[in-house]
Order: sequence, then structure tokens, then C-alpha cells
Amino acid sequence: MVDLVVRSRRVVTPEGVRPAAVAVADGRIVAVHDYGTPVDAAAETDLGDLALLPGLVDTHVHVNEPGRTEWEGFATATRAAAAGGVTTIVDMPLNSLPPTVDPAALKVKQAAAAGQCHVDVGFWGGAIPGNAGELPGLHAAGVFGFKAFLADSGVPEFPPVDAAQLAEAMHAVDTLFVVHAEDPHHLRTAASSATYADFLASRPADAEHAAVATAIAVARAAGRRVHILHLSAASALPLIARARADGVRVTAETCPHYLTLDAAQIPDGATEFKCCPPIRDSANADLLWAALADGLITCVVSDHSPCTPELKRRDTGDFAAAWGGIASVQLGLPVIWTAAAARGHTLADVADWMARRPADLVGLRHKGRIAVGADADLVAFAADDRLTVDPHALHHRNPVTPYAGMVLRGVVRTTWLRGRAVTGSRAGGRFLVRGEH
Repeated sequence: MVDLVVRSRRVVTPEGVRPAAVAVADGRIVAVHDYGTPVDAAAETDLGDLALLPGLVDTHVHVNEPGRTEWEGFATATRAAAAGGVTTIVDMPLNSLPPTVDPAALKVKQAAAAGQCHVDVGFWGGAIPGNAGELPGLHAAGVFGFKAFLADSGVPEFPPVDAAQLAEAMHAVDTLFVVHAEDPHHLRTAASSATYADFLASRPADAEHAAVATAIAVARAAGRRVHILHLSAASALPLIARARADGVRVTAETCPHYLTLDAAQIPDGATEFKCCPPIRDSANADLLWAALADGLITCVVSDHSPCTPELKRRDTGDFAAAWGGIASVQLGLPVIWTAAAARGHTLADVADWMARRPADLVGLRHKGRIAVGADADLVAFAADDRLTVDPHALHHRNPVTPYAGMVLRGVVRTTWLRGRAVTGSRAGGRFLVRGEH
């Protein structure tokens, strides 16, 4: 007897969408049968025509606890993730106090998160000036790699590195480096303004282009893996394509807001749309979609980066003064499915971009897929139902989102973590470490 069987006529497997019965024992998928196959199970759920997706893997989440828990915390962030079909997150090393830049800080963060996580959680380490000696210890403690900024991060305790410092970090440990790629020499000081176009002009595409070139050059010389975070500027895509053709181990991600929002449609004073790098125009988004479809961009992740409503400065609408970050961990699946379906993409494509590929990026081969041996992280998804976004109905800590009022396609009905439905009453998430199988 197995613990659970979940049947659906639309199971998204690595081989495609098909009717199937997914059998679960001890938190793992032990069989994927034909839909009508009898299975001796302690519990059974038949979803009918509801789609069954693998749990999404979001490798770019800012939880901010400890230190800035009023912005977000593990209980609220992971509950929001589960409500959005995300069963694994990897937490970024900054915006918490202390930042995760040495082994002691990692222990502080894990202690803060203990007992609060509704999904499984891994951690990035941080590479900042002067901490190269700490990186081997963090690596040994199981972080999935190291994040570095090439421009100001927005918080003083996580300063940027230059090319030489990034090289020093890469030589300190052979692992994945993930880079916020904006070149400070191409950024302009944004004047106080409630007009989005003024903010956009202060962070031109050239800044991303130059920083991507730097990250690739350092990775090429060091022989290391590098991943470009939250790519916004499509003009940098040819650099990535050429480097890959040359054998450089470079990958890139993008985010729902860069694929679906249009700079020309952002109202004056709507600082909930501010993020760095910025949202660009629809023609740029078209190029990002094309790169995603052909595999040049490997995955779509949230860059969930919330703050308190006060820090968004809606009182003045001043883009220069507002915190830059978009809270979307609960909404990524319907946001992307709405736009992807309109472009002719399938649920299998979405699962590939948001589950399998992010899991593969960080080496979690037992996550992000409905296959024998994988964790039974599953999502019942009403792909044709409609959702009107109400910020106050979201589970992240502060009700701020640029998607407020939008009508989206697709509703998460149930999320299972290792075969157990996530209801919010029990924090059953585990800590993940690099190399885990």
C-alpha cells in the first residue's frame, strides 16, 4: 500500500501532459501509472480535469528574516509560496541582518527560520568585498552558491564587488556564482520624480549589457559557472549566446514582471512597479519571451523582494526614494500562465521554466518534476479558472503588489509538499543543502 495516489487527466510529466495516477510513499513519487490503474492507497484524490503540476522551485526569494522581518519573514513568505504552488525556495543572502556572508550568519538565519517554513528552503551565500576567506566554510555548510552585486545593493551591509573582487571570490571556491548584473558606471542618479520614465532612464539597458560582459569575462578567466540574475535587458542576450558557444558556463533567468509588464503602462506615482533592474517596454519583453522559448534564458523566478508599504513611498509617488522590489512569490504561476497561454505555450513549458530548470540550476534533481524518485511536491492547478488579484488576500506580509486588480488565468487549488497537503496549519518545510538527492 502507498500513502497517497493523485489522479488527473492532465498530469504534467517530463514526457508531456497525459492522464496519470501518481503514487506516493514516504514523501517520494514511487510510480506514475496510467490514469485508471487501481492502486492500493491509504488516501486517494481524483482531480479530474484539473492539471497536476510539479511543485515550483523559486531560486530567487528575499525572505529578509532576521533583522527586517517587518518587511517579510519565513512564515509569511513560505505560506505565500505554497499558496502559489511553490514548494521549494532558495533564500537570498541580503536584506536580512546579518547578511549570509559567513558560516555564523547562516546559522543565525537557519535558527530564525526553524519551525516556520511551510515549504522546503535552501540558502545562498553572499560574496562581498573582503569575505573570500569565508566562502569555503559557507560552501561546506551547504549553501547553493554565492550571490554578488556589481552595483549598489540598496543595503549598506551588502556592498558590491568589482571585477577583481568577483574573481577573488570565484577562485576561493568552485561553485555557482549568481550575479546582479548592473554596471555602476552606466547608472545615473535618479532625481526625485513620480514619472516612471525618469526612473527607467536612470538604469539604462547599457548598464546590464556592460555588467553581463564583466560577469562573463570573469567567469571565463576563472573557469567558473556564472548565472545572470533577473535579466531585464534583452540587449545582453547575444553576449550570453556567444559566451555559451565558446564554452563558458553561463546561464540566465528572468522574472514574471519583465515578461508581462510594460514600462509604457506604468502610471505616475505607482512605485509598487519599481525594481532593479527596471521593467522595460513590450518590445523588450517579446525578445525575452523568444529567448525563454529557445532555452537561452533557462528559468523564470520571482525575485520576491518585499518591504513595508511606507518604504514604497506611495505617499509621494517618488520613484527615486522608493524601495526597489516586487512581491510576487504567490502570483508567479498564474501571471506566467496567463501570458504564456496567450502566446501559444503549454503548461509543460511553464513547468519546465518554473520547476525543472530552476531545480536543475541548483542541483536539486529530486525537485521540480513528476517522476519516479522525485519528492512528491505537487500542485493541483485549475488552469482555466480566473483570479482577480486582491493584495489583502495574499499571504506575504505586506499587501503591496503591482498585480493588484489584474484578472489572471489559473488558480492553485492544492499544494502538496512531499505528499502532504500544505494548509498553513503545520510548518512542514525542511532545510535543503547543496548536493542533496
